[in-house]
Amino acid sequence: MLAGGLGTRLAGITSQLPKPMAPIGKRPFLGYLLDYLHEQGVTEVVLAVSYKWEMIRDYFGDNYHGISLQYSVETEPLGTGGAIRQALGFSGMDEAVVLNGDTLFRVELKNFIAAHQERGVMLSVALKHVADTDRFGRVEVSEDFIITDFLEKAAGGPGWINGGVYIVSKDLFDCYPMPERFSFEQDLVEPNIGSIRPLAFCSDAYFIDMGIPEDYARAQREIG
Repeated sequence: MLAGGLGTRLAGITSQLPKPMAPIGKRPFLGYLLDYLHEQGVTEVVLAVSYKWEMIRDYFGDNYHGISLQYSVETEPLGTGGAIRQALGFSGMDEAVVLNGDTLFRVELKNFIAAHQERGVMLSVALKHVADTDRFGRVEVSEDFIITDFLEKAAGGPGWINGGVYIVSKDLFDCYPMPERFSFEQDLVEPNIGSIRPLAFCSDAYFIDMGIPEDYARAQREIG
């Protein structure tokens, strides 16, 4: 799980906290993410952390409701891609489900993993259909559920958006060498979309991205 964000868009709310520790009700947002993973039967989580990461460790420790927690610490900023690559190496796994630490998307993981394994791809992305894609950018999907393009900040209207939940194979990083620091989406996936051919897993599950003040307030009402 990517949990190293600074929460710059929530200035004044999380300026002294790692973004996943932003309080929702009386608990950190990260607690709701871990609850979701617990409900999905997950037993091991690697947290990719950097900014004030000790606050996360001090709060959650190394076990949360039976979930083993490990910490992949960035000594220097690695970007989302570098953080995922390091965390995969840290865990020793060949592939993993990756979540953003500021987004809750209650995807049914067993179905997601089954679809990923059936298609034999290196990358699968969970997508959410929304009434207005303007804030998120639109994801274009073929008839056989292959992602063909990410249209950043495209014209609004209904469409599919990237829900911030992935299944990533370590082979992806072997096939597409990257520098130490890079963006997973902008530097790796988008320029190589035609050869990677990510699988789209379309879900109508509950979704909230609390990365801006408006949705942070909505999270307080809906899940706090």
